Amino acid sequence: MQTKQNVLSVKDLTKYIKMKLEGDSLLQDVWVRGELSNFTHHSSGHMYFTLKDADSRVKCIMFASNNQRLSFIPRDGAKVVARGNISVFERDGQYQMYVTQMQQDGIGNLYMAFERLKKKLGDEGLFAQERKRPIPKFPRAVGVITSPTGAAVRDIVTTLQRRYPSVPVLLFPVLVQGAQAAPSIVRAIEAMNRQGEADVLIVGRGGGSLEELWAFNEEMVARSIASSAIPVISAVGHETDFTIADFTADLRAATPTAAAELAVPHHLELAQHLAHLSQRLLKGLSSQVNFKREQWNRLRRSPVLTQPYRQLQEPAQRLDRLREQLAFRLQERVSAARESAIRLERKLSAHNPKQQLGYARKRVDVARHQLLQSMQAVSKDARHRFTSQLRQLDALSPLKVMQRGYSLVYDERQERIINSIGQVQPGDMVTIRLTDGKLDCHVWGMEENGNEQRGEG
Repeated sequence: MQTKQNVLSVKDLTKYIKMKLEGDSLLQDVWVRGELSNFTHHSSGHMYFTLKDADSRVKCIMFASNNQRLSFIPRDGAKVVARGNISVFERDGQYQMYVTQMQQDGIGNLYMAFERLKKKLGDEGLFAQERKRPIPKFPRAVGVITSPTGAAVRDIVTTLQRRYPSVPVLLFPVLVQGAQAAPSIVRAIEAMNRQGEADVLIVGRGGGSLEELWAFNEEMVARSIASSAIPVISAVGHETDFTIADFTADLRAATPTAAAELAVPHHLELAQHLAHLSQRLLKGLSSQVNFKREQWNRLRRSPVLTQPYRQLQEPAQRLDRLREQLAFRLQERVSAARESAIRLERKLSAHNPKQQLGYARKRVDVARHQLLQSMQAVSKDARHRFTSQLRQLDALSPLKVMQRGYSLVYDERQERIINSIGQVQPGDMVTIRLTDGKLDCHVWGMEENGNEQRGEG
């Protein structure tokens, strides 16, 4: 049993199929060859029909905005090549073709080649407006590349001579139809560029069918026009005819006559323009002369020229005031300088070297006196401390003790004082220091707290 989430409504299914078809890049720009049937041109302007062949059929619609450019009247049974995209008409759940372009089958291959080359060169930027050069307003010479026979060359030359009689027309005859037409046109453009005599080129021919105009849809012609150093006006066919040359040229003319009108100005228009400029120039000069004359009259009537001495009175008064201010300022400066000199002299007197030397000697005498007093005080204090310490040393001197009958006993080397019988043995030599000398003695016996001990022999 199917789960609920896998069940689609008819509408959802149709939308999903439509999305799939519209997501296919091949089906969004497809060419289809077939036979027209069930053709209906609705009052709204839209065309409804079926394209069929021996094995299948597909319903089609061509909206009015697209079918207005058709070069033929569609009828049932006509063999056509249609271009468009495939989608689904949701109401009927049926796929159909939305046609944007349609040609009779006899020229369908040429038309598809035209569209492919147009897209290729357009992607390369050969049709970009920014690369197109302006046509010179007053060309020194006009080059015409077309067939030497036919109405186109007559229309161009006649129009150029009528509009701008003084301009030279350089005609370069070429083939404009057939297999050799494209190379012939390319050679002419290259030759005109090498010669460098023309300021603008008119490249074109009269009207005709797509096959007859095909030389101007060749890639070599388009690239030659794009690479031309001389600006190019294309004039191919009638107003409704468009070729690749029209897109690559610097300017497209609807007809050969229109190309000649775009290439040169009209001499009468130039004369009128020059007359207008002359009038403007004369008017401007007259206006400038009147303006300058009025300026001169104002200057001539001005007090500067009529009463020039008055112009000197005010500067003279100002000069007097400035002179008085200058004298006052100078006096102020002198007084200030004198006061400054007096102050400096006083400061300098206060810093006289002789006076400074007297002050220094006084300071030295005071310092010497203070130093002597300090030294005497220090000496007196040191002498007092020395006497006190000498008395203390004398009071603590062993000699004082010895004067009362005491003596000091040293070992034989007189390196240590013997203050215990445990430090000697019978037979040892000792030294006894008295107040007035010393005695070298030999220990013959020892007594420790009532015990007597004698040495041998």
